[in-house]
This record gives sequence, structure tokens and C-alpha cells, in this order.
Amino acid sequence: MLNMENWRSEYPFESNFLEVGAGIRMHYLDEGPRTDEAVLMLHGNPTWSFLFRNVVLALRGRMRCIVPDHVGMGLSDKPEDYPYRLERRVADIQKLIAHLGLKRIHLVVHDWGGAIGMGVATRAADITGKIVLMNTAAFPDVNIPGRIALCRSRVLGALIVRGLNGFVRPATTMTVTKPLSPAVRAGYLAPYPNWSSRVAVHGFIRDIPMEQDHPSRAIMQQISTDLAWLRAKPILIGWGGHDFCFTEHFLNRWKSVCSHAEIEYYANAGHYVLEDAGDKLIPRIAEFLAR
Repeated sequence: MLNMENWRSEYPFESNFLEVGAGIRMHYLDEGPRTDEAVLMLHGNPTWSFLFRNVVLALRGRMRCIVPDHVGMGLSDKPEDYPYRLERRVADIQKLIAHLGLKRIHLVVHDWGGAIGMGVATRAADITGKIVLMNTAAFPDVNIPGRIALCRSRVLGALIVRGLNGFVRPATTMTVTKPLSPAVRAGYLAPYPNWSSRVAVHGFIRDIPMEQDHPSRAIMQQISTDLAWLRAKPILIGWGGHDFCFTEHFLNRWKSVCSHAEIEYYANAGHYVLEDAGDKLIPRIAEFLAR
């Protein structure tokens, strides 16, 4: 049995909240010097700001680190009636940037954080500096693992993801090649103990725009079209090669978009590349952002 309190020692940060809708609070970390330039770290599904804890610890001595939990995730509010769509995700991050008065942002993104981050950046290219991409996508694609496709259904998917915890719990083993410590595993599980707390986990899965008429298809396609601006930005790609979801296919798509990118490839690391290869990747991220 996991001690669900042990994870707090892995996450020694002060919480901040921003209201992004009527009575809906988004949790975020704000660590480091209070300048108007910051490293903005965006997680995906089913993680939360906990994913970036060691990156924050490595950077906060000299760089401001802003790490939100998307609404419905982590320590943010988890409303049933929130529009869990990509467009709203992008808008929430734009509100956070405006609220904090940031004049310059550097992005570190993973999983769904890639689409959200690129959605933000393509609308604010003038204030976007360096970008770190990790096992992510920001374009429509037909490649999806069968187990994730099954979880997209409204009824059966809800039963699996929200009722049986068949997404968050398996992710603590399927996304890594090195077993997580009990405290770290507890940290990933802590925000999602029951049906109501997993509403956004299922919402993120349902928002994968596989169909042409999907509500998020148009914005994902627009983000993909606008990715040409990446050619003018410094890019670092940190990639776990042992990822059942974001496979070599997705890495090759990124290479075609930004052929100038520096690439750190870890063949034996899984989807949670920061867990499997953080000892190598985090210093590399720090060096890249410090230039």
C-alpha cells in the first residue's frame, strides 16, 4: 500500500492559484527570481506539475520557473462542466502569462503540453524564446495506440479511465523503463483518487482530434500549419525512445518541422523521459536555456 503523503517531500514548492473562469482555479508553481522572463513548463496527460519537479529544482536558482496544472489536473480545480478542449487550454495559459506580466517565455513541454504550448507560442511568437520538446506532438496524426483509442469512448472509456483508474495507475509503470520509487509513484497518483478527480484525464483522451469533424481538429491543424515559425527558434528535443505512444514516427515528424533542432535521444527511456533519463536530460536543458 502506497503512503500517499510521502510524495510531498518530492515536491517542496509553494502553491499559487489563478481564477481562469467563474470560480475555477488553476494551480501553478512560481519559483525563482521574479523577473518578467520565465521558463514555462507545460505537462500533458495524466501528469501534472510534479513531472517537472527536478527541472524546477535545477533552474530556480537563476531562472523564474512557471509550472501550471491544467484545469482538472494536479492541484487545480476539477469541474465537471469545464470545456476540456485544446482551445480553452491555450486560453488558460495565455491568461496566466498576462496575469504574471511575462514579457519573455521559454517553453519546456511534454505530451499534451506540446500542442498547448505551440498553440500559445504561435499566437505569441514575439515573446517566445527557446523551446524544449519532449515526447510530444502538435499536429493531427492517425497513429494512436489501441489501448488509448479504447479509452476515447464516452461510456466504456469513462468506466476504464474514471471508474477503474485504468489510465493514471498503469501510466506509473507503462511510461517508464526504470521503476518509480514509491514516493514518486504516489506523487503521480495523488491528485486522482476517485471518479470525480479523473474528469480531465478522460477529457484529455477524448480531445485527441482523430476525426475530421472533431471539435479540436481545426485548432490542432492551425497549430500544425503555423509550426513553420519554429525554424527561427532555438529548439532542443529530448526524446525517450522506448515510448509506446509517442514513437519514432513522431520524432521524425518533428525533425521534418525543425531540422535545425538539437536532439538528445535516450533509447532506453520511456514516455516519462524526465524520470528515466533526467540525470542526463535535465543538465542538458539547463545548459540549453542558459545560453
